[in-house]
Amino acid sequence: VQLQACGGGLVQAGGSLRLSCEASGRTFSSDIMGWFRQAPGKEREFVTATSSSGGKTYYSDSVKGRFTISRDNAQNTAYLQMNSLKPEDTGVYFCAASRYGLRYWTSDDYDNWGQGTLVTVSS
Repeated sequence: VQLQACGGGLVQAGGSLRLSCEASGRTFSSDIMGWFRQAPGKEREFVTATSSSGGKTYYSDSVKGRFTISRDNAQNTAYLQMNSLKPEDTGVYFCAASRYGLRYWTSDDYDNWGQGTLVTVSS
């Protein structure tokens, strides 16, 4: 499956952005979908993930209560709604799909990655 992420941009602290991740090549309705981010000079980190049906969601402590992951399997698209953004949320955001992995929190279990979209939050 090919993943195309978009929706990044420059926003002031306290603002909101909505990222999208469109899958093509095959249906992704059986995949866990996740979002990771990488800040300058730092390692890629887990942000959030959702089960194949969307019925279960998981968040890192740093974004819990501010970010919401969702998916529309009919549209082969996943979304990341980011509210109350902080400067420390700045980074490149990657969507990823895991067809067989179970460890949603680790990038090792994801076998398809989007190209990343840059989110910059100014203070």
